[in-house]
Amino acid sequence: MTAATPPPENGGPAGPDYPTALGAATPETITLLGQDLARDVMGEVPFGELAFWLATQRRPDSGEIRVFEAVLAALADHGFTPTALTARLTFLSAPDSVQGALAAGLLGGGSRFLGVTEDCGHFLHGVLAEADEPKNADDEASWDALALDAVRRQRAAGRLVPGLGHPVHKRVDPRTPRLFALAREEGRLGPHLRLFAAIGRVHPEVLGRTLPLNGAGVCGAALADLGLPLELLRGFALLARTAGLIGQLAEELRRPMAREVYLSVDRHSRAVPPEPHDP
Repeated sequence: MTAATPPPENGGPAGPDYPTALGAATPETITLLGQDLARDVMGEVPFGELAFWLATQRRPDSGEIRVFEAVLAALADHGFTPTALTARLTFLSAPDSVQGALAAGLLGGGSRFLGVTEDCGHFLHGVLAEADEPKNADDEASWDALALDAVRRQRAAGRLVPGLGHPVHKRVDPRTPRLFALAREEGRLGPHLRLFAAIGRVHPEVLGRTLPLNGAGVCGAALADLGLPLELLRGFALLARTAGLIGQLAEELRRPMAREVYLSVDRHSRAVPPEPHDP
């Protein structure tokens, strides 16, 4: 919804115009995405649906919502990861700053944790942009050929394939087959997911070992297939992890462990001679 700037009463030049289709307010109402917030959104639109709607400015259908919310659930929490520990330790240091603890945890979302979602989406999209997709979506041989070429080029360039491997789940990341199944059920098994599945099938031929397709990677493929902005894929991972970090802080209030982590490191620290930097 765009509201035109009213002309100034003195007849002078019009002021600046800042159009937005998101939130706007008058003394009597609040609108969001062209809807009356209090009447049409609150209690009517689930938060996951609203997050999708805000990012795309189009209302998702039920299949899109189901896959999107499954992605959010998959990325919400994965145990005592660095993001969770950082949030808990920051909360220990500054219990008066919940926002600081949450921000500290979210800032740890990078190339090794959470950021893989965005990295994988970008990688798959780049491969698809450079090559013609198989004309038959169910032709696994064509997808395998495309995936094999992509993995070989990554290997030749000395780069890792985003979404391959996991520090805990050495054989299968349980999130991955579930998300593939949900996407298939909802008719959302698009080219990014098909290419990612093919990478899972062919990479042992190039790498000489079998690695699992990790949950963060399959989430990136699923989000890309939903048509969400590639530049914001990490943002959706952080949205999901925010809920997980709130859970971590809530548990820290009930069963504190951050102090023990800090004391354990402090008690087991060992002084060593300085090692001058050698460039």
